[in-house]
This record gives sequence, structure tokens and C-alpha cells, in this order.
Amino acid sequence: MAKKKILAVDDEKHIVRLVEVNLRKAGYEVETAFDGREALEKVKKSPPDLIVLDVMMPQLDGFSVLKKLRQDAATREIPVIMLTAKAQDADVFRGWQSGVDLYLTKPFNPLELITFVERILDSAGDSEDGMVDL
Repeated sequence: MAKKKILAVDDEKHIVRLVEVNLRKAGYEVETAFDGREALEKVKKSPPDLIVLDVMMPQLDGFSVLKKLRQDAATREIPVIMLTAKAQDADVFRGWQSGVDLYLTKPFNPLELITFVERILDSAGDSEDGMVDL
């Protein structure tokens, strides 16, 4: 079975590195981007199986990236985990309303992120083969 590919997007290089190292250790292929525009270019060129996306970034913020992903039939089904310092109720609500699969706030536990990534990807695989966990 091929490795699942994850795109990690954050303008803070140390966060991207932390996410990348932990996902690679868990057996995933990881691509990185450091702003919203770069993320959309990479998704268009080679769609990942899941995106870990920050909100506050230059060029294009995470909410705008998510909106563009959800409006495009080619990318609307890619699971997105928002990993952000924006922890106010209004921000979390906006994330859910925008179609995020999980809203995780910083600081975060890398093992928790890995667990959520595995659950989301397992769930996506189940829905593709018609199997549903009850």
C-alpha cells in the first residue's frame, strides 16, 4: 500500500518542521508549504490525501485556502485539519462552518495530531469502499 501524502502548511517554519518530522516518523509522505498561495499551487499540482493548515499566514489565510478547496470539485473531498493559534469560539465556529474536518489549536501534542490524522484517513478510506463504522 502506498504511503499517504500529507501537505503541512504554516508560515512558521518550526511548526512545519515539527509536523513534518512527526508525520514522517508515523509513516506518511509529507510535503510542505509556507503560505496559502503555495499550498493551493501544490494541491493543484499533486493533491495530497490530507492537509494540515494554519489560519494566520501571509498571501492567503487558511480560511481562504479552505474556501477555495471546498469550492473546487477536484479538491473538495480532501480532509483538512486546521492547526492554529486562533482559539476563540468565533474562529473555531468559522472553521467548522467552512468545512474543516478537525480544528486543533496550538500549542498541540504531536501524538494527538498523528492520532487525528490516522482516524480521518481511516474514515475516508472506509467511506470510499462503502464501509461505515457504527
